[in-house]
Amino acid sequence: MRSRSPATLLAISLLVAVFGIFVLYPLGATVAESLHAGGELSLDHYRFLFDMSNRVNLEAVGNSVYVSVVSVVFSGVIGLFLAFVFTQCRFPLRPLLARLAVLPVALPPLVGVIAFLFVFGETGIIPRGLQLLFGTAGPVLPAGGIAGVILVHVYSFHVYFYLFVSAALGTLEGSQLEAATGLGSGPWRTFVRVVLPELRPGLLAASALTFMSSMASFTAPLLFAGGKHFITLQIYASKLNGDMDLAAAQSVLLTAVSLAFYLFLTLGPARPSGYARKGPASAGLITPGKLPGRVMVVAAFTLLAVELLPVIAILALSLAREGSWTTQWVPSAYTLGNYTAFFADASLLVPVVNSLEMALLALAASLAFGVTAAFLVSRTRNRVFSTWANLALTLPYAVPGTVVAVAFILAFNRPVLPGLPALLVGTFWILPLAYFVREYPVVIRSVAASLEGMDGSLLEAASGLGAGPLRRFRSVALPALLPGILSGGVLVLIGSLGEFVSSILLYTYDSRPVSVEILAQLRLFNIGAAAAYSVVLMLIILLLLRLSGGLLASDRRMSYIL
Repeated sequence: MRSRSPATLLAISLLVAVFGIFVLYPLGATVAESLHAGGELSLDHYRFLFDMSNRVNLEAVGNSVYVSVVSVVFSGVIGLFLAFVFTQCRFPLRPLLARLAVLPVALPPLVGVIAFLFVFGETGIIPRGLQLLFGTAGPVLPAGGIAGVILVHVYSFHVYFYLFVSAALGTLEGSQLEAATGLGSGPWRTFVRVVLPELRPGLLAASALTFMSSMASFTAPLLFAGGKHFITLQIYASKLNGDMDLAAAQSVLLTAVSLAFYLFLTLGPARPSGYARKGPASAGLITPGKLPGRVMVVAAFTLLAVELLPVIAILALSLAREGSWTTQWVPSAYTLGNYTAFFADASLLVPVVNSLEMALLALAASLAFGVTAAFLVSRTRNRVFSTWANLALTLPYAVPGTVVAVAFILAFNRPVLPGLPALLVGTFWILPLAYFVREYPVVIRSVAASLEGMDGSLLEAASGLGAGPLRRFRSVALPALLPGILSGGVLVLIGSLGEFVSSILLYTYDSRPVSVEILAQLRLFNIGAAAAYSVVLMLIILLLLRLSGGLLASDRRMSYIL
């Protein structure tokens, strides 16, 4: 058995300690809390959850699962369609429009929901405009209820399918498509029999990400669902009522559903076709007929216009004078005051600064943990252990943000180890730690994709020349991993900057992030200020994407992030 160096053993020990303290311990505390009632071991909370005489919780779970499944279906259809049009059809301005199609990725979940509300909600611009146009008594076709939540999810999550499928379509082998055409296969049959099997890994990854994001959704049900119950809202209500035992049981139930779907998709076969490529792939195109192609392009333009409406609306509303948008179709007065206020009052920038600081802390921790874990797991010779270790390390990504927040509240309201603060709950540090737990799996997946393309013989050669583990990593592995590190790091920053679900349960006034401040401004009916904060957050994220070289839009390894 090969002995490990002291540096490797130290790295493994630190990884195990961090994973145990910040992942396993909080989740274990949540399960333990859910099994207590009145200070005694009990299953009463689970009996209450499944009590047929009080179906609120069962209805909440059913609504969450139903909305998540439907969101996956419609997000998949729209994302697949847009990916096909922008990769397989040729028309003017295609590269620019293809980049605009990923714009919702720059909208944090809360900002995307609010932008959608401003445009399509009951008092939104489109329903009010149609009301004025047709002279009806009320808004026309407002988004609300279960349908409204699904529309918001499809708007936000179809980009996952678009990115993953676009990456897969860019690697199609032209020889396969030419062979299918030569055998008399039409475009539709070629797509179903040849292309779809190649898209399976990307579709599964996008499906898992969409399902888990939908199950974890908090803002969309809060603003659109009306009187409908969702499990994330039930957890939030239980926490506000001080019933942490019930909140823990609800969190365990939500986590179980999300993990079951994640494992179902993750443990399935990655490629059903059963063959391996030899040599580099040559790109191929499925050329639709002239008329179908034009119809598809027009439909894609229409979808893109609808996709851009919330972004345009939130930009316009950020210039609205407070109080100028009540019963009017659009704001009646505009001003730059919502932006100049940031320069006049430094306290208004505190939420933005808080979000930047916490996102950078989460990024540093995620890179240190994720890169080290991915590298060590990939170097393990036991492939079964490597597979299960990688799966275990990335499972927190399947844990909804609401559950992470409840778990942290239960775990860190008491001392954990000697030398640590007595309480993390209520401090600044608990938020970046929660972001870290939610986001570090992204780094592991992204770096693992880079490691799959790295020649392992280079590390063996460096070892044979006397290079130690640290030097091998720094001189050989790190240059090959940089694209994956950058891609994963950008995703961590985006996810942390706009994080809302965990933040709403863990923040204090002094540590409030910008997402919480946006909701606070909305509750005060300061529409312009909320929109201005949203624009600032969106611009920061767009700048990050620009500085990263557009990896999110063009990196073909995106399909490996899940």
